[in-house]
Amino acid sequence: MTEMLLKYFRTKLQEVQRERIYDSQCPYCSMQCKMQLIEQTGISRKSYVTVGKDNPTSEGRLCIKGMNAHQHALHQERIKYPLLKVDGEFVRISWKQALQHIKEKFTAIQAESGHDAISIFGSASITNEEAYLLGKFARVGLKTKYIDYNGRFCMSAAASAAAQTFGMDRGLTNSLQEIPNVRCIILSGTNIAECQPTIMPYFEKAKENGAYIIAIDPRETATTKIADLHLKVRPGMDAALANGLLKVIFEENYVDEAFIKARSKGFDEVKAHISSLDWDEIVDMSGVPIEQIRKAAIMFGKEESGMIFTARGVEQQTNGSITVRNFLNILIATGKIGKPNCGYGAITGQGNGQGAREHGQKADQLPGYRLIENEEHREHIARVWGINKEDLPRKGVSAYEMMEKVHNGEIKAMLLMCSNPVVSAPNANFIKEAIEKLSFFVAVDLFISETAKLADLILPASSYLEDEGTMTNLEGRVTLREASMPTPGEAKHDWQIICDIAHVLGKGDYFSYSSAEEIFNELREASRGGIADYYGMTYDRLRKEGGILWPCPDTAHPGTTRLFEEAFPRPDGKAEMVAVSNHSEVPKEMPDERYPLYLTSGRIMSHYQTGVQTRKSSALAARNFESFMEIHPETAAKYRIQDNMLTKIESAKGSIIVRSKWSNTIRKDTVFVPFHWSDIQNVNLLVSDQLDPTCKMPGFKVCAVKVSPKA
Repeated sequence: MTEMLLKYFRTKLQEVQRERIYDSQCPYCSMQCKMQLIEQTGISRKSYVTVGKDNPTSEGRLCIKGMNAHQHALHQERIKYPLLKVDGEFVRISWKQALQHIKEKFTAIQAESGHDAISIFGSASITNEEAYLLGKFARVGLKTKYIDYNGRFCMSAAASAAAQTFGMDRGLTNSLQEIPNVRCIILSGTNIAECQPTIMPYFEKAKENGAYIIAIDPRETATTKIADLHLKVRPGMDAALANGLLKVIFEENYVDEAFIKARSKGFDEVKAHISSLDWDEIVDMSGVPIEQIRKAAIMFGKEESGMIFTARGVEQQTNGSITVRNFLNILIATGKIGKPNCGYGAITGQGNGQGAREHGQKADQLPGYRLIENEEHREHIARVWGINKEDLPRKGVSAYEMMEKVHNGEIKAMLLMCSNPVVSAPNANFIKEAIEKLSFFVAVDLFISETAKLADLILPASSYLEDEGTMTNLEGRVTLREASMPTPGEAKHDWQIICDIAHVLGKGDYFSYSSAEEIFNELREASRGGIADYYGMTYDRLRKEGGILWPCPDTAHPGTTRLFEEAFPRPDGKAEMVAVSNHSEVPKEMPDERYPLYLTSGRIMSHYQTGVQTRKSSALAARNFESFMEIHPETAAKYRIQDNMLTKIESAKGSIIVRSKWSNTIRKDTVFVPFHWSDIQNVNLLVSDQLDPTCKMPGFKVCAVKVSPKA
């Protein structure tokens, strides 16, 4: 009896001590922190703990979201089987039935209405392999020109500005390792302390080393608190503020004449324009005192090194692209680009926001940042894909414009992958109406999101713990995300789902892959010789080196740490400056008598994007379980808004109900609402449908509203 008991307890002790380790990367922000999930099996249950893993970007750090990411991946509400909507309810069906259903619907719709009657709405959270494959599937599997992705709402302004100015767009023109040595840093419209927390030590180290940090934001945030100077710009008036900075730089002669002459064009036009601007107008429009503008410009101009970082606060405007170009004017005028500790950083929002736009999800792009309307580029990709160049569709339209075509009936079916536009897109009521008009709607996701609820068919996807593949972080560093946890139920990887659909549509010969690595090797060939050249990277190299910065043209190449050291990738090798008007380059929606306040939106530390994943994490949801409106107490008093009161916010497009939160640190003409919630708390119900003319970015950060106590 004693021996039996001892054996029993030994067995139980072994069970308690059993441990499995899963290597992965955080599924959230663009830092793409490496991590390990440790699974410990006890007597009656399993427990999990996440630890950071050393890597060149985050150096083993994790934030609160990363530490709790596994909670959504292991959540009981994960979709595990294909779900078909029958009489308004989702019922489980087999994969064979699901794929047959897609075949019948897609075939019938295209037979009746043409190839372009089907669209694809992609994602910036999927791997490079899956982004590449989704673009290929649209153009080869469906032969449709209509594909775009949710990154259009995130990085398009910075991407277009960098491409026009420098000739290429990579998140950071330098590596993160240079930041601690920079002498002056401008953080414009970026709240990295809450959005990319593990990047903060680079800036804290720079400050310790004597760097002068300038933050530009209408409200005080955890990021502005580290700044030496906080410019509380009026929402949407960043372009005018940049003009003010340039005016001081020119007047005080902080211009790098040699750099301007050798490596830029358009300088004389910009200087003439800036000299014609009136200081009173700049101050009035920007809302920033002239003394602060002068101080910021002099500090940046006089230092030997400097970097400018922008993010959604500047970019998510209907003048976002040209505004970013004006900040790039500052870099060029002072010669602070292509040199050690000098450069530009567009702080990418989504996990794979950089890679997802490089390889074919954008309406006008092909893999490697090639252009779909460029004949040479079309020929290269057609050769890799084994099709005729003439069979490649031409360019489509941006994400929101695609939804307009859905709404007017031109697009009749949609395949949506890992995105939630009913919450994330502007004019959200319109987006919902559009999707409800589709004849057939397929959603691929982990959960039944607000958008997936509208689907005719939902296909179960795999999570970051299960889906191996490469991601490209905010630096432009390509990393390999290891993933070995089994998928739950019958869930499949996104790339497998794409291949399965292609097979039933008779395009299987073009999509016969057996692994993510096999897809990556084709991506390497497709990107070869392009701006975003991944050809020199392999899974083995990525494992050994912890990531490689593109371009990397051959397997002996170390990757490109600093861009533009010798020339810019433009025909003449020069960066292009452009004059930016104070008057024409303003947001298309501004406060008036009816809607007297500015509304701006953003993230908070504990949540990510539309909250579908983070709201499934009990640890994160408990920190912020509802949305809120940040408002200055004096403004609140004017509109009878008490602290912690349910408040109605109205715009020309809709209304929401959120709880008020008094703050002495926000501008008195501005209110702030985070965008992680849905239904009556969805701030994007208020945002207009007007778009940036260059990149088609909606104006998320500048909306005219009025506020009142909830009746």
